[in-house]
Amino acid sequence: MDTSKLLCLPLLSVLALLAAYWFRRPEDSLQSRLDTVLFSLLQAERKAELNSHRPPRIAIGFGGCLDIIVDGVALLNEAGIEPSYSPIHHNFIETESQLAESFAYFFPPGAASERYISNETLFRKLVETSKGLSELRWALGGNAPVMANRLATEGCDVLLGGRLSPEEIGVLSEQITVAGDPIDDSDIHLIMEYPTGAKWGNHISQRANRYIVHSDSHNPMIDSLEDFKLHLESFNPDLLVIGGLQMMDSFPFKPGQREARLKVLQELLLSIDQNIGSHFEMASFVEHSLMKDLLQYVIPYSDSLGMNEQELPNLLSLIKGGNITVLSDPYPRVASILDQMRELYHLLRLKEPIEGQRHLSRLHVHTLAFQAMMVTKGSMWKNTMSATAKASLTANRHVCGSAQIDTRKAKLIMDDSFSVSRELGSQRIPFKENHPVSCWEEDNYEICLAPVLVCTEVFQTAGGGDNISAAGLVLQI
Repeated sequence: MDTSKLLCLPLLSVLALLAAYWFRRPEDSLQSRLDTVLFSLLQAERKAELNSHRPPRIAIGFGGCLDIIVDGVALLNEAGIEPSYSPIHHNFIETESQLAESFAYFFPPGAASERYISNETLFRKLVETSKGLSELRWALGGNAPVMANRLATEGCDVLLGGRLSPEEIGVLSEQITVAGDPIDDSDIHLIMEYPTGAKWGNHISQRANRYIVHSDSHNPMIDSLEDFKLHLESFNPDLLVIGGLQMMDSFPFKPGQREARLKVLQELLLSIDQNIGSHFEMASFVEHSLMKDLLQYVIPYSDSLGMNEQELPNLLSLIKGGNITVLSDPYPRVASILDQMRELYHLLRLKEPIEGQRHLSRLHVHTLAFQAMMVTKGSMWKNTMSATAKASLTANRHVCGSAQIDTRKAKLIMDDSFSVSRELGSQRIPFKENHPVSCWEEDNYEICLAPVLVCTEVFQTAGGGDNISAAGLVLQI
């Protein structure tokens, strides 16, 4: 055989490979990138495991409900509630026009919201109308039960404080013990979901999200609190989680009634051994007086806080200036979130100490594009890198409604690099597909940040934050 031909063969192979690389389809390159990110996140998640000898024991309260999940625009149309072109924020809803104005306020930016409907006739109308829609799903609802089911799914033993109906108890994991007398009729929450690009009149949503309405009677009273407290000592938890307090927002309490219930909760928090971690899960709070009560009775006794991109600036604004920030950027930059986290962390740790107060040592902020965790060095919280990866993966698993992540139904919206602060000259960290979780140390804390494989075929948005926060906690105790 001609030796010159033999010499040409390797060269031809190299040229073929180069041609395949240079002329590959853009979608193939993007798909490969997503697959690499997924593989790397799964590796990061698996680097930490639960204790095989003793599952983590987590006590969580309060409340519970049944969720009716519908297309928000379809429900409003079917109920004859026309689009409002005067978007107005309302703390609670009394009339159809207020509902239209409030929905129009949160729908275009795609901001999550939850509102109490004081008009029972209006709420019943919405519930009955929803039952006539072709696409309707029922699901277990409420922060505490949703987080409890996620924690149990991840291998934890759970004590749940809540008064639940037989239907709700029937869909709880066997690893969950309920503390609270059962009830006959569940509180119902109406989850009005919408996808990115949904239209309501001239309004177009920038991102998929949900608008929740309820008219609860049990949950605002946190009426399982006493039973929960009785079970707590014998349960011997590793972690106490408090959530669902937004049900108190704008509820028509009698004078002093809400404060009295929060004082009982404060007593419970003070009674917990300091070696047991305490986490408070934030939510969509709009009532100024309730937020101030939380700053007095709950937040000072929490080692850890969980929140989204709307709730972070809201809490920060209240602490700094006494104001509520109802609406904020639905697509915040990484640097903005990190600066807000640093500021909140330092403000809460510098507050004048009170008896029994805990020092905040963990912050978890979940956004559509990324997960960010800040943990005090040397604190009780461990495996921050793996926990951040797990939170990120759980975001896709929950929203897509599948334990198996399909990168063909996902996208990345986080930038190819990000600044760690808005300050001029701040360090910039590149995004690496094979090492997607970025961790670094500052001051007396560590920060980890992971991109989210954003689900493009949304199955559900309600309960996303609860599932994400619960999954993030599992590997850190």
